[in-house]
Amino acid sequence: MSSAVPLLVRPGEVTVEPAAPRAVAIHRPALPAGLVRAARTGATTLARVTKPLLAFVLLLGAWELAPRLGLVDEVFLPPFSVVIQAFAELAANGQLGEHVSASLTRSVTGFSIALVIAVPVGIAIAWYKPVSDFLNPVLELFRNTAALALLPVFVLILGIGETSKIALIGYATFFPILLNTITGVRTVDPLLVKSAVSLGFSPLRLFQKVILPAAIPSIFTGIRMAAAGSILVLIAAEMVGARAGLGYLITAAQQNFQIPQMYAGIVAISLIGLGFNFALVALERRLSRWRTAPTDA
Repeated sequence: MSSAVPLLVRPGEVTVEPAAPRAVAIHRPALPAGLVRAARTGATTLARVTKPLLAFVLLLGAWELAPRLGLVDEVFLPPFSVVIQAFAELAANGQLGEHVSASLTRSVTGFSIALVIAVPVGIAIAWYKPVSDFLNPVLELFRNTAALALLPVFVLILGIGETSKIALIGYATFFPILLNTITGVRTVDPLLVKSAVSLGFSPLRLFQKVILPAAIPSIFTGIRMAAAGSILVLIAAEMVGARAGLGYLITAAQQNFQIPQMYAGIVAISLIGLGFNFALVALERRLSRWRTAPTDA
């Protein structure tokens, strides 16, 4: 039952009902667009970092628990904490730094020599057919010959010292860079080349402004493959006739049954490989920023 009091209206009077209260809209200040983009970028970055970290945590947790639970023999696969302890001891007494320095010097030297030679040769083969016809048969012959199969040849010709190891690394890393450079140059969009030529670009400017930027992703794919290959070949080369280096450390630890030290050397190799890959990916993104230019929605 309604409790409203009835209005008394005299004859001739007009009644005006009170207006219903209006809803008051509350205007909240909008967040700046830059802050919103920064929040989205932060969330995306956090997700990208969290997923790989979770995979690493699971892997290392399995490594730690498997020996302790008796799933594998603790003598041949020590827990991860024991390996880290051995890693810290090698780092503290300076042995790890000595071996890492020797390996990095050989790897970077051989890789740099291959890079300086392979990129120009790849461009020449991809762009000039006479050069391709002349070099392809020889390159195909050596490309199908495994680098480690030639290790005795390098040792016999260049000796057991540093020269043979650097040459072997250069040989192993030359072909991934070469082949991906050829692919990158040959797959440049012909319309881009025709447009640049119609604008009056000289051959040098055409290479600088069109060919190389378009071929960079493929070239860097070869460079990353070569960087990983340089580490693998280096370890094999250091297992023969070396007195320093991570390959020597792993072999010596195995022969002396120092299993934690052996795994510490393997962990060091993995960290170096991750560092190489991270640096190359960052450099590729910097050189090919035009491919991922952000667009405002």
